[in-house]
Amino acid sequence: MLNQDNQSMKKRKSVWRLLAKALGEKASKDNTEADRIALIRLVMFLSIFITNCFIVANAIRHWNDETKIYFMIDGSYVPSDLSQTQKEGLFLSTSNILEN
Repeated sequence: MLNQDNQSMKKRKSVWRLLAKALGEKASKDNTEADRIALIRLVMFLSIFITNCFIVANAIRHWNDETKIYFMIDGSYVPSDLSQTQKEGLFLSTSNILEN
């Protein structure tokens, strides 16, 4: 039983060492300080990775949203969600820049 625990602990340490080395070079000669720095790097990496996952998920979710665009051409009626006064005034201007 004790031998199994020892092997399990060695395996966890080796996995941690590989992960720490993958995050970058050893930051200190002191192992505890290097472990703390590796943990900080890991937290930073995970936060960036999770944020990226949410950004990609949002882009996929809104990939093909149908947007409704309505035009009024020659005063003809085009159905839309706008009220009648907004429909009539879509492209009308109350003043002319050149006249002012």
